[in-house]
Amino acid sequence: MADVYCSDCKKHTEVVFDHSAGDTVCSECGLVLEAHSIDETSEWRTFANESGDNDPVRVGGPANPLLTDGGLSTVISKPNGASGDFLSSSLGRWQNRGSNPDRSLILAFKTIATMSDRLGLVATIKDRANEIYKKVEDQKSIRGRNQDAILAACLYIACRQEDKPRTVKEICSVANGATKKEIGRAKEYIVKLLEVEMGQSMEMGTIHAGDFLRRFCSHLGMTNQAVKAAQEAVQKSEELDIRRSPISVAAAVIYMITQLSDDKKPLKDISIATGVAEGTIRNSYKDLYPYASRLIPNWFAKEEDLRNLCSP
Repeated sequence: MADVYCSDCKKHTEVVFDHSAGDTVCSECGLVLEAHSIDETSEWRTFANESGDNDPVRVGGPANPLLTDGGLSTVISKPNGASGDFLSSSLGRWQNRGSNPDRSLILAFKTIATMSDRLGLVATIKDRANEIYKKVEDQKSIRGRNQDAILAACLYIACRQEDKPRTVKEICSVANGATKKEIGRAKEYIVKLLEVEMGQSMEMGTIHAGDFLRRFCSHLGMTNQAVKAAQEAVQKSEELDIRRSPISVAAAVIYMITQLSDDKKPLKDISIATGVAEGTIRNSYKDLYPYASRLIPNWFAKEEDLRNLCSP
């Protein structure tokens, strides 16, 4: 029930929805306030014990311009019941025998979608990765190459282009067995291939340490104050001539900030959360240590606290 203004009662009253007739009726005087309304909710209910074959949806997915038929072709489902088994199974066999030019594309797009879901990526990154793979596949030059590495490299490039970069280790963790070296080679191959096609250099986006920082801090369960201090320190580090990768700088800044906070994190945990080797974090920390007073915000740590930082 809901409250609606009734013109007869001259006040807001509770109304009853008659779904079979589409009427909205006042519960006090019986006046039909609205007739033949359209119910926009689902016409079915799904229960947990129903089999997966009984899908009540009568529409397909959205159109996909990357596929030959736009993704709007008819797919004959599996037989679902005693009646019509012979007809539907025969049609299904004939459809499978027919050549589908998009079969490999559909499988590739499903793999990219699975990897994107496991990394928690937004739909725009997934769509960009699909577009990149489609361009590469149109060149007909990936035959014989590691398919998983090619798909992972497309996702890595898409993340870079959408300014939501992921480390190669993060991509590798969902790449169905493809190694970092294979993904790196595939990425270089795709970039060169597309640059030749476009006739110009391919925009990949610049990686900054701040792109990874919040995610790394979340993995470590750091406090909001520590995260804010780490973000300010990373921004100031870009003004310095620190010749380290952004991921290493982010890991070293986190290590420095956690030393000054009450909730100290061991170097091993930081290495696991960031995917950076402990030795690399130590070396990056060694480069940042002389600038600690410039990097650490005054509101987070005082000069006497900075003296307690362990020397590299």
